[in-house]
Amino acid sequence: MARIRVVPGSPYFITEDGASWTPVGHNDAITWPDLSPLFRRRDLAAVERHLLELRAHGVTCIRLMLEYCHGEHRYLERPAGRFVPAMVRLWDDLFQLLERVGLRVLLTPYDTFFMWIRWQRHPYARANGGPCGGRDTWLTCPDTRRAIKHRLAFASDRWGSSPALFAWDLWNEIHPAHGGDDPAAIAPFIDDLSTWLRAHERERLGHANLQTVSIFGPELIRYPALAEPIFRHPSLDFANTHLYEHGTIDDPRDTVAPALAAARLMRDAVTAAGPARPVFDSEHGPIHSFKDRKRTLPSAFDDEYFRHIQWAHLASGGAGGGMRWPNRHPHVLTPGMREAQRALADFLPHINWNTFYRRNLSAELGCTDRGVATIGCGDARQALAWLVRTDATGADGMIRPRDDAEATLLRVQGLADGAYDVVCYDTLSGAVIDHSRAESAGGKLLAAVGRVRRDLAVAVRGVA
Repeated sequence: MARIRVVPGSPYFITEDGASWTPVGHNDAITWPDLSPLFRRRDLAAVERHLLELRAHGVTCIRLMLEYCHGEHRYLERPAGRFVPAMVRLWDDLFQLLERVGLRVLLTPYDTFFMWIRWQRHPYARANGGPCGGRDTWLTCPDTRRAIKHRLAFASDRWGSSPALFAWDLWNEIHPAHGGDDPAAIAPFIDDLSTWLRAHERERLGHANLQTVSIFGPELIRYPALAEPIFRHPSLDFANTHLYEHGTIDDPRDTVAPALAAARLMRDAVTAAGPARPVFDSEHGPIHSFKDRKRTLPSAFDDEYFRHIQWAHLASGGAGGGMRWPNRHPHVLTPGMREAQRALADFLPHINWNTFYRRNLSAELGCTDRGVATIGCGDARQALAWLVRTDATGADGMIRPRDDAEATLLRVQGLADGAYDVVCYDTLSGAVIDHSRAESAGGKLLAAVGRVRRDLAVAVRGVA
């Protein structure tokens, strides 16, 4: 396995040996069903089978937290500064398995959600002998900062040289509340931690792993100034947001509105990050339905909701299809979601990501079928679009395929004049359903894409 880097000047990823690489995956946790057999080596073979199944479905990356502290038995340090041998062995085993299977991990050092909720029990709390007097000083307390660096140094020295480490998510869902409700505390925290870890890794490993910091997306509405450190901080390598919009993504009533919300939010994120910085969502899902309303979505509905969001994410200019937080019982993705990941992964070779200098084009795309929404991105030689029906939602919130849909023309602005290959792709079956040629003239291309019965992905590439 080769390490992952950002394509120079482009908002996508590449391996050190020059191959395009896209983060296709989701969130998992060391206490959830698929990875829980790692603890005390209860069943490593079962975990390996799970990872192989992920790889067979196109998954390239999972997102994990070094500790997931909704209980008392998976702390990485206990007491603070002492790394628990059983947990260190768990991560040793997991990195070995990831390397053997060929998967990577986006790794974040703390589960800040349960750490906040269960702070009175956490080893970092001063009442438990830890360095920190209160959860509202995580970002500002000097003793806590030293503890954070100590954890990152340990993790980097032990696992940072593994090619299975895609990147560090330095702080999960960073929030002003972690620094005394002061948004101004965030940028200096990122700057110090990022600069320090990069220097540490270059000295110890001879290279620095990629870095990002994630945020709970709705906080960008409350604190618009956070767009600067999250999307444009000069020390970070890519931008990362969590797509949880109230009333659409977090509590879906149909499978189309959440996807259109994801497209709008990703358009804003892509614009905020600029043309050359990769952006992707590393958490989304029906969190309000599941956590607050105690409702697991019906599998068929959830599969379509999942599939629509990942295509909206990709077509908006995001790297990959975003990373679902399961929010199901049991807390794993469904077989239908795995098939959706495979279908997206099989589509990826239809775009040359290493030379795709995309910008979001959703406001400039269109099609002749007025019952279809068009989402997309492109540059002068390539474009990617996702078309979805907005007039065919049934009483159950799912799309009822329109067999009477009219043949559709897709309009793409901004392409250089010349000939283009047009690939139409069925996102449900994961198959090419049409391959044709079209011409761009005067910066406008019209491509016949057939009937959009429910949804359709389209790849447009210049003919050499």
